[in-house]
Amino acid sequence: MKLKLLFSLVAVLMLSVTAMYASFPVQRTTTNNVTVVEEQNDELSSPAAAASGKSQVIALVLCALVGGLGIHRFYLGYTWQGIVQLLTLGGCGIWALIDLVRIITGDLQPKNGRYSKTL
Repeated sequence: MKLKLLFSLVAVLMLSVTAMYASFPVQRTTTNNVTVVEEQNDELSSPAAAASGKSQVIALVLCALVGGLGIHRFYLGYTWQGIVQLLTLGGCGIWALIDLVRIITGDLQPKNGRYSKTL
């Protein structure tokens, strides 16, 4: 029962993190056979904007409290490393401890940028 729950939580997590915003032009054809190119300008469409707003303090708290689940990796934008850390329980806690030290020293940055708020 616990194994089924774990796999269903991982499946839901993987489905929720794979939703992406289009950062490329989208071509659409109207009823008059005219091709219209639309550019989506969401604030999350650029990598630098996606990394903005990340706090080193929040990453540190997430790593300290639930580091074995890899939630801090998801927060920083490292999805696959977060999944591996979730499945291995943070490398039995060793990987989470290394990440804790790396976040404190500022070595572990968000994937596409820098922290907007530091220690």
